[in-house]
Amino acid sequence: MTAYDVIVLAGGAAKRLGGADKPGLRVGGRALLDRVLSACADAAVTVVVGGRRATARPVVWTREVPEGGGPLAALGAGLRLTTAERVLVLSADLPFLGRGTVDALLTAAGEPCREGALCTDPDGRDQPLVAAYRAEPLRRELALIATEHGSLAGLPLRLLTAELDLARIDAGSDASFDCDTWDDIAAARARIREHGAVLDEWITSVKNELGIDLDVDTALLLDLARDAAHGVARPAAPLTTFLVGYAAARASAGAGPDEGAAAVAEAARKATDLALRWEAEAEASGGEAAGAGGSGSGTADGTAGGAGRDVGREGTGTP
Repeated sequence: MTAYDVIVLAGGAAKRLGGADKPGLRVGGRALLDRVLSACADAAVTVVVGGRRATARPVVWTREVPEGGGPLAALGAGLRLTTAERVLVLSADLPFLGRGTVDALLTAAGEPCREGALCTDPDGRDQPLVAAYRAEPLRRELALIATEHGSLAGLPLRLLTAELDLARIDAGSDASFDCDTWDDIAAARARIREHGAVLDEWITSVKNELGIDLDVDTALLLDLARDAAHGVARPAAPLTTFLVGYAAARASAGAGPDEGAAAVAEAARKATDLALRWEAEAEASGGEAAGAGGSGSGTADGTAGGAGRDVGREGTGTP
């Protein structure tokens, strides 16, 4: 993928949230702004237009002039700090924006004769803050708008998008879901706990919290935990997965994320094989014991039966 820059608009008064710090509100334990930044982690330059705050990865900060001047003024301020041929433009309140949507926008924006691409919501409305633009026509139109109106402050985004030849991307309801009200925040927090999403959301949040840049094969580790719990004992499941992580960290010390993921897979494979061997031994021992008890010829520990064991005990003086 050709290099791109990203501008994240993180200002605004958040009036429908009572003036709350919207980019800092947490969904799934992560700030909305950090969730957006994770979807475009490979951008060459990331510019955030808004008040400075702690973020999960380094960014360049700037503010629109005047502060509170609206999205076009913020976009103009951010654009001055970018150099790539394509610029991804995002709002900071998109909890479910994914890498797939980012890739689709960048690809469509690179098509011949197109000047960019934006998402549409389920009702067909354009979402100019979930978009990718070619930098040259974006700069041209912003300059023309500023000349015509005297500045970019207070102007709506439709003045920009109406003049550009943009592809439309239907990325589904999640990509364009934004959090403008407390009901939106509540809905987003509920959605990540749904059965089909909660595990991936949790793993992503844990990796973010621990600063781990690693693709985790969740199914592989769940299979390992199941085999350890079934073949050994239930408490073996969490302890085994911890040991797999520790072994993988030692094996891939100083290596990159790909080597780390491979080390996890290899350690999990070894531990799974071991758990299956334990299970096989337990099953074999149980079968042998049942067979011995049924014949009356001996016990599972190789003795001749109950009478023989009593004789042995008497021979040693054991009462």
